Amino acid sequence: MFFPDLVPELLVEDLSVSLHFWIELCGFEVLYDRPDDGFAYLHAGTAHLMLEQVGCGRNWIPGALERPLGRGINFQIMMPDIAPLLKRLANAGWPLFMTAETKLYATGDTRAGVAQFLVQDPDGYLVRFSSRVSAEG
Repeated sequence: MFFPDLVPELLVEDLSVSLHFWIELCGFEVLYDRPDDGFAYLHAGTAHLMLEQVGCGRNWIPGALERPLGRGINFQIMMPDIAPLLKRLANAGWPLFMTAETKLYATGDTRAGVAQFLVQDPDGYLVRFSSRVSAEG
């Protein structure tokens, strides 16, 4: 199994609610977990993240936790196609933070095209799901 060099660990209020969001709606899978510690390590392709329930195990908290959690950061997760994810979220009645769009970004002397949308997880972490599209236009 591939393990990336950077894996965010998100503190969550209710691990079971977060697991539902990340697994059932976003298509992630559990690589391993430690239920007694309120911990799960997830992945979807090469995107990895850890979830840890506040008050279980060892929490490293540098300041007061206020909702929405993760203010000032969004996690971009590349998917082969965002359409199935959008459908699952819509069927679940999960609100989007930003509706789907196609955007071209400058990348030095070239451009990168992405289809993308933003959604907040149950604790308010902002997630930008993207898929590559043609940069021709």
